[in-house]
Amino acid sequence: MSVSLRFLKYIFILILMNNSFIEKVKAQEKTEDVKVGLVLSGGGAKGLAHIGVLKIIEEAGVRIDYIGGTSMGAIVGGLYASGYSAKQLDSIFKAVDFDVLIQDDLPRNAKTFYERENSEKYAITLPFDGFKVGLPIGLSKGQNFYNYFSRLTTHVNKIRDFNELPIPFFCMATNIETGKQILLDKGYLPQAVAASGALPSVFSPFELDGVLVTDGGVSNNYPIEEIKQKGAEIVIGVDVQDSLMTRKQINSLTTVLLQISNFRMIEGMKNKIPATDVYIKPDIKEFSVMSFDKADQIITSGEKAAFEHYEVLREIKHRQQPLKRKKTALPKEEELRISAVKIEGNQKYPRSYIKGKLKIKTPQETTYTKLNEGINNLSATGNFDRVDYLLVDEPNGKKLIVSPKESKNKSLLRLAIHYDDLFKTAALINYTRKSLLFNNDVLSFDAILGDHSRYNFDYYIDKGYYWSIGLKHRYVRLEKDISFDFINQGLNLPNPDDINKIDIGYTDFTTQLYVQTLLNQTFSVGLGGEHKRLKIITETFGTDQDEQPRTVFDDSDYWSVYGYVKLDTYDHKYFPKRGFLFDADLHTFLLSSDYTNTFNEFSVLKAELGYAATLFPGFSINPSLAVGSRIGNTNLAALDFLFGGYGAKTINSFVPFYGYSFLDVSGNSFIKSELTIDYELFKNNHLNISANFANVGEQIFSEGDWFKKPEYTGYAIGYGVDTFAGPVQVKYSYSPELSESNWYFSIGFWF
Repeated sequence: MSVSLRFLKYIFILILMNNSFIEKVKAQEKTEDVKVGLVLSGGGAKGLAHIGVLKIIEEAGVRIDYIGGTSMGAIVGGLYASGYSAKQLDSIFKAVDFDVLIQDDLPRNAKTFYERENSEKYAITLPFDGFKVGLPIGLSKGQNFYNYFSRLTTHVNKIRDFNELPIPFFCMATNIETGKQILLDKGYLPQAVAASGALPSVFSPFELDGVLVTDGGVSNNYPIEEIKQKGAEIVIGVDVQDSLMTRKQINSLTTVLLQISNFRMIEGMKNKIPATDVYIKPDIKEFSVMSFDKADQIITSGEKAAFEHYEVLREIKHRQQPLKRKKTALPKEEELRISAVKIEGNQKYPRSYIKGKLKIKTPQETTYTKLNEGINNLSATGNFDRVDYLLVDEPNGKKLIVSPKESKNKSLLRLAIHYDDLFKTAALINYTRKSLLFNNDVLSFDAILGDHSRYNFDYYIDKGYYWSIGLKHRYVRLEKDISFDFINQGLNLPNPDDINKIDIGYTDFTTQLYVQTLLNQTFSVGLGGEHKRLKIITETFGTDQDEQPRTVFDDSDYWSVYGYVKLDTYDHKYFPKRGFLFDADLHTFLLSSDYTNTFNEFSVLKAELGYAATLFPGFSINPSLAVGSRIGNTNLAALDFLFGGYGAKTINSFVPFYGYSFLDVSGNSFIKSELTIDYELFKNNHLNISANFANVGEQIFSEGDWFKKPEYTGYAIGYGVDTFAGPVQVKYSYSPELSESNWYFSIGFWF
């Protein structure tokens, strides 16, 4: 063998030995395989920074072996532990509407018509048991959040030991009676996370296994000792807690509570920060715990803070054996088979009532969206503090276990204020009593004080999709200038002074006894009987039989039977963006005390059809058509249709019409069309333009006058702000045939 070949052989052997040595060294390095724990603190909206941190951790290749979180840290950490990637969490949290998620403002179609009327009338609701005013223990019950988190974690809903999640997980809560911390690593994940995130003053305390708990940040907002006890050798901690606020920043009850809570948190961090191997503190001073509208900026701040530790994270990665995570797909609207329903913990409300609200008849093919609609229907009754539920796998589908937490509040005090151009100023004080005679009944009394005082009494026995029973009584007193021609129809009263308008006093007492059934939450059919007493007088001229300076136009009792059909899928009462409306009512007047000697049996039919659609983001249209007609021969003018003004709450036959003042036009039949185009400039701020056209007169349908060119027209431009107390709106209107303009103002819910 030549020297050169021998030399090459030795070189080859040395290379093989060197490679073998390198592989042995690498193998020895990998056997270290350190366990990494991730601690995510609470901080409300600031906790969105956790998502940015997770992005960088993934990019660096660090394997997370344990996650411990509190409050918002529990929410982000729980989803990450269930299998979602940081990129998916970014998509989830940027798409969600946090205003809806945090508030108890359930979708309108989750409420019955009776429940909608309450939610769209009262601005403030307070406990009033024992006729003592209380304060709610939270602004929100957290039902929307619970529903959403349950949907996102459906793929792990059968796991009861959080150590069996794709990443072992735990979260912290606080026993509100003792102040002691509670570590939650077993149970139903949505319940545990909801308990950990029950931010005081925002969410009501959460009852878990018989213990009343609140936000984990109260007792332990940074559970580093607990994650080390789980087995973490290296701890990465993300701190998004508040720093202490200045005197100028402490300007509300919420900030006072947060400042007090921060004392303990900041003191506790003095020992926890040094014990953290990689301490990440995003720069989020400019954000508050409620800055959910700035999700992009907060997530970016988390990325920046984590990137400063990128090299350290890479070093940790090299000390771990690689482990590829299984991908978890975002939930899709898949079919869901409910094989059985189990209801637990109900005492006052029977199983039939609860199942009726859920709209589930087992076995049933449904979807997660429809299931959540049923849960919302139950929550919207206001009879439950919260509706917990879970799905358990069975051979032939899923078993739904529902645990409604019945509210202990039976009496409520409700308040609202309002102003409009017809009724002027008004303050509403309401007393509501639930379960008075039956478990599912409600008694309500409105006292309305102001320029035109009035009241409403309502008693309702809610039987869901069976026939419910109701009793209503109202008193309305109104004083208004009105056309003399309207009052004089059929009466032929003398008008010695050629008066165009007169001041009238309009008094209405109405009592209704009715039954109604719901075909679903948005479709109702009802039948009833009604007694109405109308008194219409003026002191402008004349003398009555008691020699008083006034003229009485009507002072009669009317008895009628009526039926109605109502379909209402509008997503918002005042600013609808989608949905249909069909509202038809037929009253047949059978008897009258007949003060004017003009009564004959007759009927009044009124119907409205509306549609709302969003053309493109921000822009929506709302066309509608309304008709009304008196059927039968009578000269009675008191129940004619009265046109004019703007309003969302009217009585009897009042019909709003842009371009005219209230009660300017009258007739016993009409057809009216209207179109509104609305643009939401920014959240809850609406700019809209409207046009309406009508023909109004005597028997226009029988005489064919309804099809001719509109005799009455009006246009309006308005601006509205949707607030917690109802809409604040101003509208400028104009009528070409009058060559006159009108301003309309309204503040608050209409009642």
